[in-house]
Amino acid sequence: MRAGNSYLPTGSLSGPQRVLSVQTTGRLNNASDYNQLIVAYRNGAAVRLNEVGRAVDDVEFNKVASYFDNVQGILLAVQRQPGSNTIQVVDAISALLPNIRQQLPASVNLEVMYDRAASIRASIADVQFTLVLAAALVVMVIFLFLRNLAATVIASIALPISVIGTFAGMYAFGFSLNNLSLMALTLSVGFVVDDAIVMLENIMRHREKGESAFEAALKGSREITFTVISMTLSLVAVFIPVMFMGGMLGRLLFEFSVSISCAIIVSGVVSLMLTPMMCSRFIPDHKPSDAHGRFYRASEKTFDGMRGVYDASLRWCLAHRRTVMGVFLLTIVATVVLYRVVPKDFLPAEDTGRLIAFSQGGQDISFEAMLRYQREAAEIAIADPNIDKVMSRTGASGSRITDNAGLLFLRIKPRDARPEPDINKVVQDLRRKLSRIPGIKVSLQNPPAIRVGGRLANAEYQYTIQDLDLDTLYKWAEVLELEIAKLPGFQDVSSDLAVARPAAVVDINRDKASTLGITADQIESVLASAFGSRRVSTIYSATNQFAVILEVDPEYQTDTPMMSKLYIRAPSGMLVPLDAVASIRRGVGPLTINHQGQIPAVTISFNLMPEVTLGTALDRIRDLERELQIPATLTTSFQGTAKAFEKSLQGMGLLLVMAILVIYIVLGILYESFIHPLTILSGLPAAGVGAILALMAFGVPLSLYAFVGIIMLVGIVKKNAIIMIDFAIAAEREQKLPPEQAIYQAALTRFRPIMMTTMAALAGSLPIAIGIGHGGEARMPLGLAVVGGLLLSQVLTLYITPVIYLYLDQLQTRFRQKRKKKSAAPAAPHPAPGE
Repeated sequence: MRAGNSYLPTGSLSGPQRVLSVQTTGRLNNASDYNQLIVAYRNGAAVRLNEVGRAVDDVEFNKVASYFDNVQGILLAVQRQPGSNTIQVVDAISALLPNIRQQLPASVNLEVMYDRAASIRASIADVQFTLVLAAALVVMVIFLFLRNLAATVIASIALPISVIGTFAGMYAFGFSLNNLSLMALTLSVGFVVDDAIVMLENIMRHREKGESAFEAALKGSREITFTVISMTLSLVAVFIPVMFMGGMLGRLLFEFSVSISCAIIVSGVVSLMLTPMMCSRFIPDHKPSDAHGRFYRASEKTFDGMRGVYDASLRWCLAHRRTVMGVFLLTIVATVVLYRVVPKDFLPAEDTGRLIAFSQGGQDISFEAMLRYQREAAEIAIADPNIDKVMSRTGASGSRITDNAGLLFLRIKPRDARPEPDINKVVQDLRRKLSRIPGIKVSLQNPPAIRVGGRLANAEYQYTIQDLDLDTLYKWAEVLELEIAKLPGFQDVSSDLAVARPAAVVDINRDKASTLGITADQIESVLASAFGSRRVSTIYSATNQFAVILEVDPEYQTDTPMMSKLYIRAPSGMLVPLDAVASIRRGVGPLTINHQGQIPAVTISFNLMPEVTLGTALDRIRDLERELQIPATLTTSFQGTAKAFEKSLQGMGLLLVMAILVIYIVLGILYESFIHPLTILSGLPAAGVGAILALMAFGVPLSLYAFVGIIMLVGIVKKNAIIMIDFAIAAEREQKLPPEQAIYQAALTRFRPIMMTTMAALAGSLPIAIGIGHGGEARMPLGLAVVGGLLLSQVLTLYITPVIYLYLDQLQTRFRQKRKKKSAAPAAPHPAPGE
């Protein structure tokens, strides 16, 4: 556990403007083993106290407190080391707090400002509830279709065993229970029972024919073993490209893909071994419909009615193959068109219980004026009914190195304790209030749960401009900042260009100075000693170290004429006033000159309105560049989250292509055919159309989580085709049926397991699509994509797959006939020697 850098507000909300800040480094092993550095400012004079080895007692605290009249507080920020568990770190810190409180003076109150583990615990608890709810819905679906308690238990037993097996796999890989792994388990609930359902349904079909339980289990499992293996391996194959994918996208999805693959493999083993064994022992004798109750007879009549409707519609589709083929081609075109027009985003906004506001004053603002503005912003924030606590900080610290900058850290009340539960509305409402403060610009942002890019700027997204010519760079930076601020949907637009700070320019008269024997180094040393807070010595006590800072009294630091009171000692010992060897004038100079990759750079930061996605914003900026016709020497690029989003868009397309290619190769090996895998994959366009239409219908952009849902659809949707095609191939080989009759019989015979597996997957994804609980807004795009894709693909693949099967079978037959003709053609006679 490593303590990070953090500072308290450089100013209080009331009373004199005094500061006490703490920065800690090192390891916190117990209550007395830590380092802290206390920095106090009084009237511009700094006194530094280094306390090592134990907590501050009353005597030492009063030593520091004597330098100021009012203390706002002390902030200690602790960050976990990479690879450590947040919950464990927080629990360890919480165990230390009572001992630390006992060692603090009675006037000091120690409390937790923000606890990241609270939102993690709430999110995990809601995901666990979603997992249980999804499992209950899946079991209910199984019971509604089978209407047999023993059969329901046999199929449902795959759920807990798969989850337990997944935990074992996660432990072997060193994974922890987090939002991604739990979301993988929740999604897997919907289809880990698919293999068991297919196996059980086929055994039940033989049992209903009057066969004994043992014979039905043996015969049914033999018929369906290859189908289960094909479904399991092809579904795992979807996540193979994800496991080996690099970059941010690969790191985010690796644990997700491995966890869900473990669940799939365990469920496949259970369905091949445990399910047939349980069926041979516990499946009761089949009873005629009249021997069952009203519910069974009513549901059976409903299923027969659905099967009859499907039978009639399937006959029509097989008689009008060209129309169905046209629909299939239309889904391919619609997938491409919808993917281009759907709004795209990176990660959905989450309610993590905190907000961050960056304030920025004018380049000529004084530190005292900045304190007043920052105090006003803090008062507005704490008065908001949605805000629980506020931490304010002013001035240079951390990555912000200028005095005209400030920071507000806001802790939000829990969702059920605040008047506005929607985090986006909370942000927009507070942004309007803070924008009314004259003199400073406040940029409010909801920090993402996963920060990408490592940049901490005034706003969430960054756009960087670079050029070797500073004049060109600064000119176009101002133009682009103004034009970007005019774009619809952009807010809090600002830049780090600060080159007009008022400055005192000292022009040395070298002739006069050399006459008196004074060098430029002497003048620079005097100015540094007067205004540079130079550390000239250290006072050591038994336990403390006191830094001695040399500088002039604060009343002489406010105006340039005061500089004339500075004197330089000449070699002769005479004191020479500064204005005798130099002229002092007012001017402007840069606060900072930023570089990126050793090239001068200006970064424009911006936030977006909730209805504008990141993909739309980046497109508008690129269009603006072309419209303004920026110089060719000007280099522009996005940084941080925006840069990661651009890379992820490229990676998403490659990931989808690779997933489909890997599935095709696996299916080709299993079926020993180039044609049948194409038939199995024919339902993917319909799934893509359904997923994107569902997202657009609910106004949800295509984010990273939604794309994961589409990847999962690639593996889920093909199961319907596998179940259907395996039966058709077996009917052609064993019963010598023609392709038309074989696929027709397969579609009707496999109608019930196809409906069961699809409805089970829908039931498992529905709680995620609803987006209930803490962090549900982040999981919702994934659930919506899966539900939308399943609904549309379920309807279309029941008709498209048989038609595609017949067309590709005709194509395969033609290829075989051509090969036979070539092999049967007589070889040309060789000419005799001498001819």
